[in-house]
Amino acid sequence: MNALLVAGTTSDAGKSVVTAGICRWLARSGVRVAPFKAQNMSNNSVVTPDGGEIGRAQAVQAAACGIEPSVRFNPVLLKPGSDRQSQVVVLGRVAGEVTAMSYRERKAALLETVSSTLDDLRRDYDHVICEGAGSPAEINLRASDIANMGLAQAARLPVVVVGDIDRGGVFAQLFGTLSLLDAADQALVAGFVINKFRGDPELLRPGLDQLRALTGRPVHGVLPWAEDLWLDAEDSLSYVADGVVGRPAPPRGGQWLRVAVPRLPRISNATDVEALAAEPGVAVRFVTEPSRLSDADLVVLPGSKATVADLAWLRETGLAEAIREHARAGLPVAGICGGFQMLSQRIHDEVESRTGAVDGLGLLDLEIDFAPDKTLATPRGAAFGEAVAGYEIHHGVAVRRGDLPPLVTLPDGEGEGGISGPVLGTHWHGLFENDAFRREFLTWAALRAGRDGFRAAEDTVFADIRAAQLDLLGDLVARHLDTDALRRLLDDGPPKGLPQVRASLGQMSRSSVSD
Repeated sequence: MNALLVAGTTSDAGKSVVTAGICRWLARSGVRVAPFKAQNMSNNSVVTPDGGEIGRAQAVQAAACGIEPSVRFNPVLLKPGSDRQSQVVVLGRVAGEVTAMSYRERKAALLETVSSTLDDLRRDYDHVICEGAGSPAEINLRASDIANMGLAQAARLPVVVVGDIDRGGVFAQLFGTLSLLDAADQALVAGFVINKFRGDPELLRPGLDQLRALTGRPVHGVLPWAEDLWLDAEDSLSYVADGVVGRPAPPRGGQWLRVAVPRLPRISNATDVEALAAEPGVAVRFVTEPSRLSDADLVVLPGSKATVADLAWLRETGLAEAIREHARAGLPVAGICGGFQMLSQRIHDEVESRTGAVDGLGLLDLEIDFAPDKTLATPRGAAFGEAVAGYEIHHGVAVRRGDLPPLVTLPDGEGEGGISGPVLGTHWHGLFENDAFRREFLTWAALRAGRDGFRAAEDTVFADIRAAQLDLLGDLVARHLDTDALRRLLDDGPPKGLPQVRASLGQMSRSSVSD
């Protein structure tokens, strides 16, 4: 067999982290393992070394495997630009726009792409750990599904279903998910994992025993709540307003640096600010209304999948004027990708929003022209006197109007981004993950904000922090999941003779799939 599917009762149940944890556990045991997500819907993405775009979670899972990310790990990526329309990325490249209804018509062809890509990975690696999307019990979507039970049926994958106990009702989630599936799909569901448990696992024992009695399937483990896990959230909806990002350590100097990040409706690559949040003495918050900027030292405008629409939202909420006032007071503002575009004098967009020309925030002397072809790149250069690397995913092209100095100097002497007084911006994602640059940037921001007591830590290595989180995930899997059972599923596939669960308003019963 050599592959299994990690499904979940809901979005954010823990599919991504459980998949990454299994990958890390297998990789540390000497197994050549790769991640796979047939279809991802996320505006958090990265550019791979093979030149395409995939969901960020699959890049993190690749890191857990100890391998470079590849477009093969996420063959279909949907990037929502509104509630009804998404950009489709197939094997790393843009392949048009779809609505929820029109996407159904494309799924048959995409299932062939997904299946052949998974087949190739299974030939190239000892094991492939697949992650589902949303819930496998979305019965309105089952007929055209390519990411959950549709994939499991096509590839004959054993399925483990993850439920989030922190939300409450986990036994109903797990039983209900299984019972809504038809007999053929139920035959592939081999067991369950309970995630984010706080307390004594023995308190769960009666429930675990009863769930097995009701379904004929074991709970393969209970993963405890881990406070230290916070990097690389799969879903941008995980970033709630007014909550502090991460677990900020006390400042090295005498003062904190307070960072406010507008929580845009179509925020993309929200993970950019996590490197700032990893620094001692830096408190990063996502905000949705202007009063939250009143005591901020630094404002970071993040990326957006709908730059013009999110700029309009900034104006509607009053955040746009609050950001301008912040900059006029000499306090630092930084824009990343879509946020950088918003800082411009004017945006010309006949591609993404098709609204034509709109005024930007007017804080950087440049204009943005949206190009039909998306820029995908992994550039290098220098900024604030330090070597930097990042990645680009955007349609907008910056056109300088005056003598705006660039933020980044490229190897050929050309410039990227811009800096003017307390305002700077760049199209590059991942810039804050460069340790030396991040320290210089934070020092610059603190001085601009009058935080003379803030000191950037000299020993923060962001790559090591991410690696430690992946190791923690591997440890959790090794200690709390039945890894022997997982190996049997990988080697032998779905167990034979799993019972079918039947549920109705009046009765529940268990019977053999062969009934």
